[in-house]
Amino acid sequence: MAAAGKAITLIGVPLEEGSGRGGCGMGPAALRIAGMGRALSDLGYLVTDAGDLRPEPASDLPAHQNANALDIVAAFTRALEHGTHAVAAAGGMPIILGGDHSLAMGSVSGMARHAAGLGRPLFVLWLDAHADFNSPATSPSGNIHGMPVAFFCGQAEFAPILPAGRPLVDPRHVYQVGIRSVDEEERQMIARHGVNVFDMRAIDELGISAIIREVLDAVTKANGLLHVSLDVDFLDPSIAPGVGTTVPGGATFREAHLIMEMLHDSDVVASLDIVELNPFLDDRGKSARIMVELTASLFGRRILDRPTRAA
Repeated sequence: MAAAGKAITLIGVPLEEGSGRGGCGMGPAALRIAGMGRALSDLGYLVTDAGDLRPEPASDLPAHQNANALDIVAAFTRALEHGTHAVAAAGGMPIILGGDHSLAMGSVSGMARHAAGLGRPLFVLWLDAHADFNSPATSPSGNIHGMPVAFFCGQAEFAPILPAGRPLVDPRHVYQVGIRSVDEEERQMIARHGVNVFDMRAIDELGISAIIREVLDAVTKANGLLHVSLDVDFLDPSIAPGVGTTVPGGATFREAHLIMEMLHDSDVVASLDIVELNPFLDDRGKSARIMVELTASLFGRRILDRPTRAA
């Protein structure tokens, strides 16, 4: 994607209620402090920071026994669906600064509506340790950050959060990479609906470049748009400790950079989530800085262009 004249809008989503643990609400601030806006501006993009969403709880929705903090998550979902769609429809690229992964209920839904308006399919690259294909009926915890993929694929319609007739994502257009923690019922749902899953064993056996090439070939062949949702726990916790759902055996720093460089070269990425950053659990901003570096790679910074850091 060429930087010249390309508009990016940063949308902060200080949402932590979907995870059931405090700290992710500070994620947008940490990403800004780590230099997200400056890194993108330095690459030649026109960057607008829209600030943080602060919606009032959705008072029209009753509490749900196994969907924790539904009123708050629903409010953010509605606000972000609208905000993401508005940025994309105006020709810009939304980058969502999170916040826990339940925010993808809004961002992906907004991009699905935008893609439908263009008559193009939306694909989702889900870089995460978790599949997040639960619903309240299958979730062991009731935390909604484990439900967004099922939601935007139409398999978790447990409350009227968004209109029932909204554009959905075909589960066969979802590519989950780096998965290494899946609940048993969730595993069955993924298989039943045809979600494409590349776990860490697949990465080890096939190599990350072959997997991402397969994803990009599918998007290009279908003339689709690609939404990228990057969870901090996609990376091994030794690299990025600032997340509340660490799972050992994650992607390496170099594998993650290669993904971003290939995505940049493809020119099919239309939107990006950065989620589950918990600065309270981080090591002096290490994870936030890595997320900024990965984002910069997605938008054109090469490894050889990276500034040398003082020891």
